[in-house]
Amino acid sequence: MRSEIPLWTLRGIGLALGVVVVYALVQIGTASARVLLLVFVAVLLASALEPMLGWLRARLPIVGRAGTIIVVYLAFFVTVIGLAFVVVPAAVGQAQQILDDLPPFFADARAWAENIRPGALSTSLTALIDSVANALKPPDAPNPDEVVEVGTTVAELVATLATLLTIVFLWLVERPRLQRYVLAFLPQDARGGARSVWNDVEVRLGLWVRGQLTLMATMGVMTGIAYTLLGVPGALLLALIAALTEAIPIIGPLLGAIPAVLVAATVSPELALIVAGLYVVIQFVEGNVLVPIVMRHAVGISPLLVLVSLLIGAAAGGFIGALLAVPIAASLEIALQRLQAREEPVAQDPSSIDTETDSEEEAARGATELKKALSD
Repeated sequence: MRSEIPLWTLRGIGLALGVVVVYALVQIGTASARVLLLVFVAVLLASALEPMLGWLRARLPIVGRAGTIIVVYLAFFVTVIGLAFVVVPAAVGQAQQILDDLPPFFADARAWAENIRPGALSTSLTALIDSVANALKPPDAPNPDEVVEVGTTVAELVATLATLLTIVFLWLVERPRLQRYVLAFLPQDARGGARSVWNDVEVRLGLWVRGQLTLMATMGVMTGIAYTLLGVPGALLLALIAALTEAIPIIGPLLGAIPAVLVAATVSPELALIVAGLYVVIQFVEGNVLVPIVMRHAVGISPLLVLVSLLIGAAAGGFIGALLAVPIAASLEIALQRLQAREEPVAQDPSSIDTETDSEEEAARGATELKKALSD
């Protein structure tokens, strides 16, 4: 009679295989982090374009889904190519001009700092100016190796952009079939909930992307016009920086204002003060008018979760991690909501409730106790 394998042995083998599979998945995910990031960005952009497909298809039913995808994608493609090959090169040219004009400015600033008293403050300011000047020092004449490296970097960026546009198009075309394929792996009773989570996540991501792009474009146009009228050097570059940093919650506006104020200071201190004041006004309008209108239903997560996700994203992935932290947190929140028992919501802690009714009841109770004590 053949002996059976003990149950603990089978469990040990299963646990070992599970650990190996998890380790392999982690290693694959780490090695392909850039690819996964590129796919996630493509899904974000495709989620933002999906409602446009429905809007156009409802008004042009004769075109069909394939035709609407081509029309919307071509408009998106032309916009991206225009930004990549027209706006960005012009902004890079302005950046080079600004860097060339910085050495005289830092020399004047250092001479001013050396005359400040007390001496400790003068030393600190001089060291700070020197460190900033060294960080922004214009590059020397490039050698052949640097030229090759720059060319390779540009080629990689072009390839990445082409890959991103391709993934966006394929996601728009293959999304319904891909969703059915993935849901087929789930039990029949779980497919409806999983489909709802999938669709809710895409809707939330699409709202966030469209809202962010609207705010970024608005900030870029407003600051670009203002800097041009004020005569600030590199207006296009500074407007592009303001638009990009607008995507970072909380600290983004401050990051976008610092380069503009520094560049304006190379012209005159008065212009730097004017630019700083103008940016405060623009941010006031943006924070109190544009954001409530544009982002009202975009993400819907608490400010605490936004701040925590922003810090984690910046620590894990730097600038790109900070940009993508909020949509990832919003997606996780939607998925976790499905795991909660929403039929029986958790009651609020009574100690955290502070209403006028509670205050009136406590006052009445205190008056009753006081009357009782006086009568006794």
